[in-house]
Amino acid sequence: MNEQMKYEVIKELVDHNGNKNRASEKLGISVRQINRLIMKYKEKGKSAFVHGNRSRKPVSTLDKSISEDIILLYKNKYQDWNFKHFYEWLIEKENFKVSYKFVYNVLTKEGILSPKARKKTKREFAKNKLLQEKKINLAMSEEQIETIISHEIALEDSHPRGEKPKYFGEIIEQDGSIHNWFGDIKSCLHLAIDKATSTIVGAYFDTQETLNGYYHVLYQILTNYGIPYKFFTDNRTVFNYMSLNPDKRTSDKDVLTQYGYACKQLGIELETSSVSQAKGLIERTNETFQGRLINELKLHGITTPDEANKYLLDAFVPDFNKRFAMDYKKFPSVFETSPSLEKINYTLAVLTPRKIDNGNSIKYYGKYYQPYLNGELKCFMPKTECLVIKSFNGELLVTIDEQVFELKELSRNQKFSKEFDEVMETKEKNKYIPPMSHPWKLASFKRQQQKSHYQHQYA
Repeated sequence: MNEQMKYEVIKELVDHNGNKNRASEKLGISVRQINRLIMKYKEKGKSAFVHGNRSRKPVSTLDKSISEDIILLYKNKYQDWNFKHFYEWLIEKENFKVSYKFVYNVLTKEGILSPKARKKTKREFAKNKLLQEKKINLAMSEEQIETIISHEIALEDSHPRGEKPKYFGEIIEQDGSIHNWFGDIKSCLHLAIDKATSTIVGAYFDTQETLNGYYHVLYQILTNYGIPYKFFTDNRTVFNYMSLNPDKRTSDKDVLTQYGYACKQLGIELETSSVSQAKGLIERTNETFQGRLINELKLHGITTPDEANKYLLDAFVPDFNKRFAMDYKKFPSVFETSPSLEKINYTLAVLTPRKIDNGNSIKYYGKYYQPYLNGELKCFMPKTECLVIKSFNGELLVTIDEQVFELKELSRNQKFSKEFDEVMETKEKNKYIPPMSHPWKLASFKRQQQKSHYQHQYA
């Protein structure tokens, strides 16, 4: 339209010998430029006003086949990935050299909307789609009713943004995300993230949100970083539960005395809250994992928690920390020195009260065990109280009368017959038995069990 206007003004000026000053005011250019346009018009006519780059593609224009390849990859291989995650894999895995804005424009023009799009973007996208389908037109009025009574709300109804901690290891947020991580099968991802640096310090898959899952996360933290100052988590039964019926209280279900007591022995403060906004960092991290990890597990054909745990530690978590976390080495750390593996093994233990039966045995998960000390069977009175200790690596011990014994399974049939089997000389390795200076004592465990219910504060 601008070229057509120039042509008509100059043609009128030449044909009727008009005023050049008036023409320059009309076109917004100088009289000197008017004289140049007159010379071009006399030499080439109307074609002189056509821009020289008309119908020419810019040098930086990408081949159309690249756009088609990106659309095919997203629809077939990376379906339902958010655009940023998809773009990162295009650069690293598919060897594309394009910008994020190019990928975003290509997909949106194709009618593909990001799963992480905001509400405003979704509304605009739907509006444009209806305009193209001619189901609505711009002549229609769109009523918008917004009534604001007061912009101020009560503090207890609000969740104001807070500052992050100063030190690495000062606050570790924990949570379990129950989701369809492997198709239609629900499982739980246990996560722990440092609040100061946004570094994932522990991740573990289990069938449900269990004490075992959080023990594995704590094991990763202790072995890789050390002992943190505080855990901040929700009011799950793993951290904060006790049966109201005293007759039904058992340490199998009162798992607060398991994880909470383990934290107490390590000197870790444990704080819980039922408000999800209070631990917004771990909640947003769970959402990011659901948006990224599911697609990568599907892409690599991972369908079991064991395979997923290996992929988490070897590939996903290091890449996640590289992309989203700050370098924790640049922050002052309050992590204490990691304890020995033996101490970790017996601290992350599951404790269960039992009683000796008439056959000098202890029944534990459907099997019978007997106490031994230095390879010699020890006998006790029936109904003697004891505490079965299942260490982190699965070893079984028992404390009776403030002394620790080894538990050996009593099988239904003997594994060796003196009459018919050949005697094989085997040397049994001395099994490490922790001394009674170790915190797992029956008396101290009972005291903690009684106090734990009354010392917890509920949000």
